[in-house]
Amino acid sequence: MRVILYTGKGGVGKTSVAAATAVRCAELGQRTLVISTDAAHSLGDSLDFPLGEDPKKVATNLWAQEVNALHQLESHWDRIRIYLSSLFSSQGVDDIVAEELASPPGMEEIASLMQIRQHKAEGKYDTLIVDCAPTGETLQLLAFPDVARWYLQRLFPASRAVMRVARPVVQPFVSIPLPPDEIFGHIKRLLLDLEGMKSILGDPKTCTVRLVLNLEKMVLKEAQRAFTYLSLYDYLTDLVVVNRVLPPEVTDSYFASWRKIQGRYNESVESLFDPIPIRRSKLFDHEIVGLEGLRELAGAVFGDEDPSRVYYHTVPQRLRRVDGHYELQLQLPFISKEEVDVRHNEGELYVTVGAYKREISLPRILNGKQVSRARLDGGLLRVTFTDSQK
Repeated sequence: MRVILYTGKGGVGKTSVAAATAVRCAELGQRTLVISTDAAHSLGDSLDFPLGEDPKKVATNLWAQEVNALHQLESHWDRIRIYLSSLFSSQGVDDIVAEELASPPGMEEIASLMQIRQHKAEGKYDTLIVDCAPTGETLQLLAFPDVARWYLQRLFPASRAVMRVARPVVQPFVSIPLPPDEIFGHIKRLLLDLEGMKSILGDPKTCTVRLVLNLEKMVLKEAQRAFTYLSLYDYLTDLVVVNRVLPPEVTDSYFASWRKIQGRYNESVESLFDPIPIRRSKLFDHEIVGLEGLRELAGAVFGDEDPSRVYYHTVPQRLRRVDGHYELQLQLPFISKEEVDVRHNEGELYVTVGAYKREISLPRILNGKQVSRARLDGGLLRVTFTDSQK
């Protein structure tokens, strides 16, 4: 199943582009599902079709779904949340605060993305288009599997077998509730779901991310940051869609300033995102709503192309042998060296860019080696590993 994630700053037309892509794929004969994981659903409005938490057929080969995050959360986290809440409460934490602490930030949103793994397992669709939340929330979602793994493994370090034996002996002497056996079962299933989802989203042959933007300064800046962080988390961006470009036939003097501004930023897009392919759509003189409008938008963006193709194939992370040493290369465009922090612990590399941190599991070939150098060279972070004794 091909998976395409669309994200961008709120208001750039991301939902319309995602829906238009789905309409085009369906017309090419692909069984296509478009889903919205944004809490402020607008996919149904874009399609001009009432949607619910289960897929609904909109047209031939086309289904749509607005995911109910709370419903998904209940099946993936509820039992664990109840235990954690009781754990925090036993330590004197206020009940309301305990409830908040028991739910990691972004858990509701990540439950929505769990639908991707479910749909792939069921095998009903050829193409899955995901209308994600605005950029910042999307980045949190894509980083969440790594965060959740860390969170769960440290909250529940004891093995299930050890806890099963120790619980009857230890529980009478401690003031905190030890996790019951069923909690470990829920944690195992959750971790498997997270790993399964990450394996889908992190496979560039299956899943790519596409940025939607307008020719405005703040929008362009956010798109740059999004591309940097997507690279940090090893997700492949294969296309940039520039939406609502003033067409040549608009000659009214009222739009003269806007045309000048768009022209300036249009040149910036070319230089900033090269060599990633860029597609453009004009600002239409009518609403893009319903299948006809979305078909028109798809034609403007993709022409006669198949939108499900992978437009760009470069994976932003590589391990290379350079001058007798191993070098980890990570694409981090649009940032300065002052914004990057690199730390190494045996088996793990921690790369921090601004407020975002990624834990990279290193291959066994780097065991016993240490980081001797880290440098940023033209948007490429190069981390050199050498033998510890050197």
